[in-house]
Amino acid sequence: MATNSLTEGAPAAAHPTGPAPGPGRRGTGRTSPGLTLAAAMLGFALITLDASVVNVALPAIGGSLGGGMSGLQWVVDAYTLAFAALMLSTGALSDRIGATRAYAAGIAVFVLASVACGLAPSLPVLIGARVVQGVAAAVVLPASLSLVRQAYSDAAKRARAVAMWAAGGSVAVALGPVAGGALTTAWDWSGIFFINVPLGAVALVLLLRAPRSERRPAPLDVPGQLLAVLTLTAVTFAVIEGGTTGLIALAVAVAAGALFLWTEARQPHPVVPLSLFRDRTVAITVAAGAACSVAFYGLVFVFSLFFQQVQGRSALWAGLMFLPMTGLIAVTNVFAGKLTARVGPRLPMLVGQTVAVLGLLALLFTDASTPALALAFLMVPLALGCALTIPPLTAAMMEAVPADRAGLAAGVLNSARQVAGGLGIAAFGGLVAGDFVPGMRVSLLIAAGLLAASGVATLGLRRGR
Repeated sequence: MATNSLTEGAPAAAHPTGPAPGPGRRGTGRTSPGLTLAAAMLGFALITLDASVVNVALPAIGGSLGGGMSGLQWVVDAYTLAFAALMLSTGALSDRIGATRAYAAGIAVFVLASVACGLAPSLPVLIGARVVQGVAAAVVLPASLSLVRQAYSDAAKRARAVAMWAAGGSVAVALGPVAGGALTTAWDWSGIFFINVPLGAVALVLLLRAPRSERRPAPLDVPGQLLAVLTLTAVTFAVIEGGTTGLIALAVAVAAGALFLWTEARQPHPVVPLSLFRDRTVAITVAAGAACSVAFYGLVFVFSLFFQQVQGRSALWAGLMFLPMTGLIAVTNVFAGKLTARVGPRLPMLVGQTVAVLGLLALLFTDASTPALALAFLMVPLALGCALTIPPLTAAMMEAVPADRAGLAAGVLNSARQVAGGLGIAAFGGLVAGDFVPGMRVSLLIAAGLLAASGVATLGLRRGR
């Protein structure tokens, strides 16, 4: 990601919205860069929180609405896939209608979809509302970053503001499991969605002090975007559902994917420029980011269920078990960024991937009798390793592409990471659906293998800065 966090951070936009920061058209009253930053941070934190807060509540959702393991996987992946797939073009959409309008519309739809989630009478309704949440989140993310950019004309202040914006996502990652456990225990699973209503309202009120963003032309690749959504949805369906329907979905995914590649190769402004991947650094960093997402988000999903279904812990206890691993992410991100500035991306990426692999291998020896506190700290190396890997791989990718394609490249990286995380959840959920502990160990081995392979590929990056 382009931010120093393990969240959905970005820039996910095709490019920052609007012209160089300036007064533009004013909102109501006197504009305030600080309030604009607060609005952007809150929106980014809100959509990041919703990607992680749900995991701990899954057993409660399953107990209330039924649906089995595949249904619970869709509750998570419906949001993730809509978010990931549409991030490819929502940056351009934000440019066309203006970041302020895009942000306001995205937050409003997100809040309404959250209410629909909380009131959902059945699992299919909940999954549908989660799709709408993901669509809205894909609009909010690039628009929120663009609001930060336009609010600060000074480059140094703007850099600090972007760092604070990214920190909001890191805090949301840390608080997500804990908030999910606390709300599920004190209220019920619907509380994890209803909490979005007051937070979204505050974000919209703060937005009143932001300057109006000017519109500017930006090309949209509608065929490419639609084919990307079809391909990713079909792949995920094939992994989650399996069987005959899964094979049919896989065939659809292959056909749609081939048509997507054919279309993108001929589009003047493709949603995913295939030429990006001719650069070895881009290919390596996207692969490494995807491997980190499979391991990190897959582990959070699996162990959220493990603590409650295998060890019989409460939702609140399960959420607290993630605090040691998630609480260190922001600090590690900052350290990784500084280390990358000194020695280049290759060394911190290799160290991070090695630490993450060793952490996953250590977890292979856990079972139902392993003390929960021991497990909580055994998960820390994976988080530290991924948090040490993401900032340098993002920096490497940004250096490998021309300046006018940096935002677009960041969007591709973000989408790849989100899709990989969703597919990891889909695959690992299927593995633990039977005998949980053996399936969990296979999942850990798959994650470790992917990270090890990406580590070997990282050796192909040039040394130094």
